Amino acid sequence: MAKFQYTAEKAGGETYTGVAEAHDRFELYSIVRREGGKIVSLSEEGADNWLSLKHWNAMFTSVKEYDKILFARNLGAMLSAGLALSRALSVMERQLKNPKLSATVTQISSDVRRGASLHEALAKFPRMFSNLFVSMVRAGEEGGSLPDALSVVSEQMERMYTLKKKIRGALIYPIIIIIAIIGIGSLMMVYVVPTLAQTFEEMGAQLPTSTRIIIAISDFLVAHTLLALGGAIAFLVFITGALRTTAGKRASDLIFLHTPMIGVMVREVNAARTARTLSSLLSSGVDVLASLEITGQVVQNSYFREVIKDAAASVAKGEPLSTSFARRGDLYPAFVGEMMAVGEETGALSEMLKRLAAYYEEEVDRKTKDMSTIIEPFLMVIIGGAVGFFAVSMITPIYSLSANIG
Repeated sequence: MAKFQYTAEKAGGETYTGVAEAHDRFELYSIVRREGGKIVSLSEEGADNWLSLKHWNAMFTSVKEYDKILFARNLGAMLSAGLALSRALSVMERQLKNPKLSATVTQISSDVRRGASLHEALAKFPRMFSNLFVSMVRAGEEGGSLPDALSVVSEQMERMYTLKKKIRGALIYPIIIIIAIIGIGSLMMVYVVPTLAQTFEEMGAQLPTSTRIIIAISDFLVAHTLLALGGAIAFLVFITGALRTTAGKRASDLIFLHTPMIGVMVREVNAARTARTLSSLLSSGVDVLASLEITGQVVQNSYFREVIKDAAASVAKGEPLSTSFARRGDLYPAFVGEMMAVGEETGALSEMLKRLAAYYEEEVDRKTKDMSTIIEPFLMVIIGGAVGFFAVSMITPIYSLSANIG
């Protein structure tokens, strides 16, 4: 299909511009005519030409999560202002700075102009628009509240994005410290220890066990630098590959759940994500079973995903939603099941879940802010232990030699 940029005129004389994909200009005339407009001028952009720089930019550029949040928010705002969906998508296509997302929106706009619903057009791009996004848009279209649905999904995505960003930010400090320790330690093993080892050997010093261990590691790193570097890379590749397997993911989920401090945050993060997603879906009109299925895809930890799957099976049998969550107090905090039960009894489950999500998001926010303060003493102990072990191992033979000389 070809990509056209056009100017059209409405029956009242108002002119507007747009971008659309069509097999030819005659199909474009038909599309615009169905919208109630008349083509004034058009030009073919040839965006599908493989020689086009724009084509390659769209192919290799990634779409960030925040770009999709802005897309949902701005599209919802334009629809709330009264713009037709096809025109709002055309405006979005021209405003978007990300070439890949812009090209995707052009295809979505073309599908909508041909009579497809927005959720059907979005569903053609599962790698870009999640099942959560598509389902909430579908519920909004079927309920006649698409602007509200887009507003809810943008808020949901932004909350999850912010939560993920805060957790990553809290982990940056300890990761940098650990990398620095490994880097400095490796440099000392390669450049400093061999000089000291040669001095000890020339002077015939009696070396304690700890010193011999350090010198043995240093000798190996100096003699087999490429092997050691390759081994480290291979180990990282192996760990990364193992974590992507079902068994590896299961093991890592279990480790995180039982790690001090981290385990509490894992429970609260998954509680917040579950409550926020369920609240957004239910408030948009998605039925409970479909909402639980989508929420299970959003939750990352496999153990929490099992609870949601069991909840869906229980609800299908006629049990209250809160029952399954109350049974698994080892994973979801007891407060989750209690609040769900209150929401079901009062008929305000969606609102109660929204409050529950806000509560746990605040808890996670507070804990991530305190994490650096909590982790710092542990890092200092580890650094002090490593430096102390190295210092004692290298200085003890020197003191021994000094005593013999004296």
